[in-house]
Amino acid sequence: MSTPDLNLLITLDVLLAEGSVARAAKRLRLSPSAMSRALARLRETTGDPLLVRAGRGLVPTPRALELRERVAQLVQEAQAVLRPAEQPDLLQVSRTFTLRTSEGFVENFGAALIARVAEQAPGIRLRFMPKPDKDSTALRDGTVDLETGVVGRTASPELRTQGLFRDRLIGVVRAGHPLCDGEMSPERFVARGHISVSRRGLEKGPIDEALEALGLQRQIVTMVGGFSTALALAQASDLIATVPERHTANLRAGMHSFVLPMSLPEFTLAMIWHPRLDADPVHRWLRGCLRDVCASA
Repeated sequence: MSTPDLNLLITLDVLLAEGSVARAAKRLRLSPSAMSRALARLRETTGDPLLVRAGRGLVPTPRALELRERVAQLVQEAQAVLRPAEQPDLLQVSRTFTLRTSEGFVENFGAALIARVAEQAPGIRLRFMPKPDKDSTALRDGTVDLETGVVGRTASPELRTQGLFRDRLIGVVRAGHPLCDGEMSPERFVARGHISVSRRGLEKGPIDEALEALGLQRQIVTMVGGFSTALALAQASDLIATVPERHTANLRAGMHSFVLPMSLPEFTLAMIWHPRLDADPVHRWLRGCLRDVCASA
């Protein structure tokens, strides 16, 4: 059985509303002959004459009368589906969004984001998940709605990204640490024990490469998977943590921070989402909330 031409629904709706081939043709901006051909196709598809001559006009058959209300409703629903989505009333929206972020992001920006969302859309909940890797499968299958992180060269090209802020790595030690006083030099920096941060457990990274270019090597005492863990250890020891500056601003309260004594490039922290949510009005609003929170932090 062949698939019927759904465009005929619009033609049928207008024909039944007008009761005239000529008026229906004018309304749809077709010629009378084109409308007559469309009516012939409708008769063939439905197996019913639909409109029959009575004197100088046309009258609907019982089948046409039965279809008139259903066809009008179907056309209205189809038109509504194809219209751009309107901004919903956020006060009435009930929805849960899952955000995947690296350690430290929730601690630094989470409270402000939750407060902004609660103020504008109290029915929306945020579920934060850890980000152990850069695998984008969760964004593709819909188990994660929004993600934050540094977009690398291996990121999937299908994903949408937007920068939130620029950041840089800095050194952090506890208050009263011997490195709090005096000028920081590469030699002083490597003379103390270090905490290495790597989600993948790598022993070396950009910091070590920059030091090697100076003929130096730092002593890594321990390795951890996140920035907040590194800061907690540095707070309670003489070890040096190296963390992103803006990413950890709230977490470093009461600690001493310093500019690294070697050259490292800045990087951009971005939000990442799947294109299927690009035009979703509530998701678009949430992205705006996250942008504003990061800009004001």
